[in-house]
Amino acid sequence: MKNLLFDFIVDKDSSTVFVNREFAADISLVWDAFTKQEILDQWWAPQPWVSKTIKMDFKEGGQRFYAMVGPEGQEHYSIELYTLIKPQMDIHWESYFADKDENINKDFPSSEWELKFSEQRGICKVNIVIKHKTLADLEMHIQMGFKEGFTATLNYLENLLLNLNN
Repeated sequence: MKNLLFDFIVDKDSSTVFVNREFAADISLVWDAFTKQEILDQWWAPQPWVSKTIKMDFKEGGQRFYAMVGPEGQEHYSIELYTLIKPQMDIHWESYFADKDENINKDFPSSEWELKFSEQRGICKVNIVIKHKTLADLEMHIQMGFKEGFTATLNYLENLLLNLNN
């Protein structure tokens, strides 16, 4: 389905990225795609990379520890600490780069993610706000290819949702 909303806005004044994306799927399926590791791992990485969840405890105070695995076997680890969960409405988490032993890597920027889910006439809209502590952190994240990678990742999610809907 074409003509679905997709905005990716970088606001340097607030060190924040705003992403608004619509999907031709009901809210429960889109929610599951963000909250169930067996679905999340099918799309949460820009190809040819893949997402591999090592452990996930989806609850407030819980976390997801995962690796982005590259085509040559290289692994980059991240931690998401869940701070707020309102089923099929909101998810907030703190995102950190880490090492394989779950130690946060302070050499890379952290960010705070806020996702809001809504549905109208069978179209689920996800509003994503990604806050960085400083403009330098935001710029580092963007220079690492975040815009291109996250855009590709959301496109993979769109295709996955179409397949899951059938």
